[in-house]
Amino acid sequence: MIREQLRKVPSGYLMIVVLTIVQIGLGYAAFLAAEAGAEGRLITFVILSIATLIMWGGFMMVHPNEAKVLQLFGKYVGTVRDPGLRWANPFYAKVSVSTRIRNFESSTLKVNDANGSPVEIAAVVVWKVFDTAEALFEVDDYAGFVQIQSESALRNLGTTYPYEPHDGETIALRSNPAEIAEALVDEIQDRLAQAGVTVMEARITHLAYAPEIANAMLRRQQASAIIAARKQIVRGAVGMVHLALDELDENDIVQLDEERKAAMVSNLLVVLCSDESAQPVLNTGSLYT
Repeated sequence: MIREQLRKVPSGYLMIVVLTIVQIGLGYAAFLAAEAGAEGRLITFVILSIATLIMWGGFMMVHPNEAKVLQLFGKYVGTVRDPGLRWANPFYAKVSVSTRIRNFESSTLKVNDANGSPVEIAAVVVWKVFDTAEALFEVDDYAGFVQIQSESALRNLGTTYPYEPHDGETIALRSNPAEIAEALVDEIQDRLAQAGVTVMEARITHLAYAPEIANAMLRRQQASAIIAARKQIVRGAVGMVHLALDELDENDIVQLDEERKAAMVSNLLVVLCSDESAQPVLNTGSLYT
C-alpha cells in the first residue's frame, strides 16, 4: 500500500525573489555576451534563461485544509500540507486533495431487518481524508467509494438488528440510537480503511417500516402500548386496593368477612381500571342489604 509521505518544499515568496534575480542576471549577462560577440556564452545564457522560465512553472497555492500530492512521471514523491504559496519541481504533477470535513447523506434504502420485516433506512456520514496517498492511489474515486461503501454498510447494519426489540432482544434500530450509531461508524470505517478516509460520525436520519406493513406494525405498536398501560393501571389498582384493606383493618373501621372483602375488591378494581368514570349505586340500607 502507498502511504502518505510529508514533503517540505520552499516558500513561494522566497523563490519569486530568487528567480527574479536570476532571470534579470541572466538577461543582463546575455546582453553583455551579445555585445562582446561571444556566441558560445550567449547561447549558454539563453539556455539558462529558458530553464529559469521553466522554473516559474513550479509555483503552487496550497489552501488551508488542502494537500498537494506530488508525482514525478507517475511516481509518488510526497504530499505538501503547509498552506500558502509554495514552490516545487516544475516537472512534478500536482494534484489537489481536500482534507476538509465532509458529509454524505445516503438515499433511503429498503432492507429486511433481523426479523425479516421490510424497513426503510437512511443515514448521514461525516468523514474526511487523512491519508492523501491512499485516497488518491488505492481507490479509483475515493468520494464515490465512500458513498457506495457507506450505503453497503448501512444495508448490512439494517439486516443485523431488528427494528424494535422483541422477546428479550437487547439492541434494536429504533430503541438504541447511540449503540446503533457506534456500530455503523465501525462498520463503515472497516470498509474505508484502505481508502485513506476516517469516519468521524454516522447516524441514522430516517427509519420507518416499509409502506406495505406500516399499518399492521402501527396496530401492533398500539396494542403493545395499550397492554403496557393496562399492566401499569392494574398494578396501581391492586396497590390501592391493598392499601384500602390495610387501612380499614388498622383503624378498625369495619369488619368484613371474606365474601364482603371479595365484593369490595371487585368493586374497587372495576372503578380503578375502568376506561370511563364509574357510576356508583349508593346503598341506603344496612351494610349487607
